[in-house]
Amino acid sequence: MVKHPTPPLVWRFGMALGRGITRLLSKLEVSGDARYETSHGLILAVNHIGNFDPIAITAACSLRGLAPRFMAQEELFTVPVVGAFMRACGHIRVDRDKPTVTNSLTEAEAALRDGAAVVVYPEGRIGRDPQLWPERGKTGTGRLAFATGAALIPVAIWGSHEVLPYTAPKGMWPFLWRNVRRRPVVKVHFGRPVSTEGIDVSRPGGAQRLTDRLLDAIVAELAPLRAEEPSWPRFMDPTKVSETRRLHKRAVP
Repeated sequence: MVKHPTPPLVWRFGMALGRGITRLLSKLEVSGDARYETSHGLILAVNHIGNFDPIAITAACSLRGLAPRFMAQEELFTVPVVGAFMRACGHIRVDRDKPTVTNSLTEAEAALRDGAAVVVYPEGRIGRDPQLWPERGKTGTGRLAFATGAALIPVAIWGSHEVLPYTAPKGMWPFLWRNVRRRPVVKVHFGRPVSTEGIDVSRPGGAQRLTDRLLDAIVAELAPLRAEEPSWPRFMDPTKVSETRRLHKRAVP
């Protein structure tokens, strides 16, 4: 089993803060075993349903003894103070839709070879499926798994969409006040590694087929978490943008 690197002191503080915020605003339930047999790092591939996801995932990883390094959008790295914090913690900047986007994959590959647990959102954004099931994934996650041989872990999250609005920080305070009093349940489940068997990376479309297999696995892990809400979520954020252009074919309703 690979030994994960010790996170910087500032990120250890950040993880403790994430646990505290999660405890204040929600009731976190973590399931699944995160002790994986691997000679490399871990790719933690998570469905993305809301702005609270990174905080809840940080808390869940911390409870499982993991110090996650997030692949995050460039905007977070350009904000004063926040950007410095992200860099100091070792998170990985993703310049979407720019030629420099490949830099993030190179940095993520190096982190995984060093034994890190790297969090990726294979959908590439907060999903816009009207029923909050995962969207069709981007190929970057599949390419990263093929390039490094790191364990590809489907991680499902549910309930985090109730904690912060889609438009956060705009409209955030009514949500926060309500959740301090109500504390919605947020569930995170670590699944078993997705196999690359039967997929030839050298053939065109290999990365997409692996990404599709990964999304199928995330859907399968997510279904039990939202068993009481298999179609439409109980809570619908009125600020949330929905569209159907990137729906992922799934085996559940």
